[in-house]
Amino acid sequence: MAMVAGSCAAAAAVIPISSGRSLARAAQRLLACPLLPQTREPFPLATLTRSPSRGICQIAHALKPGPDSLLQGVGDKNVAEAVKNILDMARRASSRREVLHTDFLTPPVVKESMSALEKSSDIRAVAQGGYPQAERCRISVGHSDAMTTDPDVVAALSISGNFGFEACSHGDFLGAILGTGIVREKVGDILLQGEKGAQVLVVPELTEFLISALDKVGNVPVTCKQIPLLALEYEPPRTKSFKTVEASLRVDALASAGFKISRSKLVNLISAGDVRVNWSPVIKNGTVLKTGDVVSINGKGRLKIGEITTTRKGKYAVQLIRYI
Repeated sequence: MAMVAGSCAAAAAVIPISSGRSLARAAQRLLACPLLPQTREPFPLATLTRSPSRGICQIAHALKPGPDSLLQGVGDKNVAEAVKNILDMARRASSRREVLHTDFLTPPVVKESMSALEKSSDIRAVAQGGYPQAERCRISVGHSDAMTTDPDVVAALSISGNFGFEACSHGDFLGAILGTGIVREKVGDILLQGEKGAQVLVVPELTEFLISALDKVGNVPVTCKQIPLLALEYEPPRTKSFKTVEASLRVDALASAGFKISRSKLVNLISAGDVRVNWSPVIKNGTVLKTGDVVSINGKGRLKIGEITTTRKGKYAVQLIRYI
């Protein structure tokens, strides 16, 4: 984008505008710049200045650095693409002096997006998931003058029923919600409450629909009602930490040790698409993990990779943190 601005600025700098006919020709030649129509956004009018002494138009500080310059260090292509879209949205919100909101995002996207947005001037960004430990959050972006308070973009629902004889899992509640026709991005965290049911975070505009449409989770009839965010019942996740020594940092080696299952079974789970790293499906057994990565397996929970050190024999001593 900066190269486009520079090439068009150079074209403008050599076009005299001392007469009406010359001004018309100058405008035609500037608009004929082949790169200009390909840009997604027009040049801000505030960045065009006129030099009375030379009688020419100049583009000064035409555009701020594009999103690509803020994505350095984001290794996952899917995460990078999501962050780029959020940065584009933030630029639109800032230029129009309005506030825009994302749907619920996965933790890696939230982390990388907030890190990139902190480097953008005149943009305020707020991530909200409904409670302090929320994993899935919505990001609100806008010009600092337009967003003076935290937007109200998360609602909470209580799903209750007689789950004493039939316990339902996180997947059961999520499946029931998605079964009403709602897409995953409209749903935040799900807080299980044992026999009582669960509390669910959603976008506010879908609360009335879910209250009327959600009537069963698994085989259990349920009732659904909206509750204040302050009524959410949550606690820090319980974890169990232990160490393993492995010859490699491959996902099949570390996840096998962390979940206490055979490597051959884990390979089958990867092939079936049941294994995720940082909330993205794993497609290769040889995917190398690093400190901070989160491995999840459908129906078996999550595992976080802690500190990694090398032993004298060249193997890896890895701290594994299992969520229980």
